[in-house]
Amino acid sequence: MQSKKILFFGNERLATGVTTKTPLLSSLVSSGYEIAAIVTTPQKDNRSRKQRQNEVAEFARSHDIPLLEIGSLTNEVAVLKQFGATIGILAAYGKIVPQAIIDIFPAGIVNLHPSLLPKHRGPTPVESAILNNDSLTGVSLMKLVAAMDAGPVFDQVIVELSGNEDKQYLADRLGEIGAQRLIDLLPAIISGQLKPEPQDDSSATYDHKISQSDANLELTKTAELLSREIRAFYGWPRSRTNIAGQPVIITQAHADNSVQTHNPGRIQKTNSGGFGIETGSGILVIDKLIQPGGKEMSGAEYLRGHKL
Repeated sequence: MQSKKILFFGNERLATGVTTKTPLLSSLVSSGYEIAAIVTTPQKDNRSRKQRQNEVAEFARSHDIPLLEIGSLTNEVAVLKQFGATIGILAAYGKIVPQAIIDIFPAGIVNLHPSLLPKHRGPTPVESAILNNDSLTGVSLMKLVAAMDAGPVFDQVIVELSGNEDKQYLADRLGEIGAQRLIDLLPAIISGQLKPEPQDDSSATYDHKISQSDANLELTKTAELLSREIRAFYGWPRSRTNIAGQPVIITQAHADNSVQTHNPGRIQKTNSGGFGIETGSGILVIDKLIQPGGKEMSGAEYLRGHKL
């Protein structure tokens, strides 16, 4: 009888600043797999992170699963080996796993990566797909190696993009699709029947980390690019600018290229009762925004309370 004991690595947050409904852990448990333990990195000790509940920690508590918060795996071989898991499953762990840890598992470790590898290796594949205006993205089920996203791939699912997805929506969708595909293929992966195929390293692209400074909207850029940034930085670091001298967070916007613009930063009222901001090319129409200490509102609602 095939072993169903798994060690899980990660927090299932497939992008920066998103939340997760833990589709992978939920699917594994509902499919009869035993999660021997969940391994995560320690939560960062700052106010904004504390306010975001660690969903996999809550999952561990509610399912009586041991939770191990480990800063470095280097000296944890004996600790993890004692669980006797056949395979490791990894989703958004955030650190390179040493080969000595990978070798614990007879069937290795499978990584759910939210891109069509070898494209978008690195820490921000979901954000990068949005920023690059990709028409396709997807999920790769990869056999983990001790190098960043370089292992052979068991399977990929292609996902078409409309060009309107924000980061939270896309992370949720890719997580659900990847979880279902893993459940479909896991028996063949564990048995060794399904063999992974090497990636074409010559086609690899690498994404960069996102920083807080990326939040600042540079209005000399095009409206189209700025609208992508707003969708890619949704949740964190959140796109920010000043309107009539007041700082605001822009949560949803779209580009209007029907009017020539000459003065980036100038406010333009729209026929729908809202407003937009002139950019280096086109108008960035503000659909939703947040004032300091306030709730999200539409551009039209904001305009009714402010003289612009």
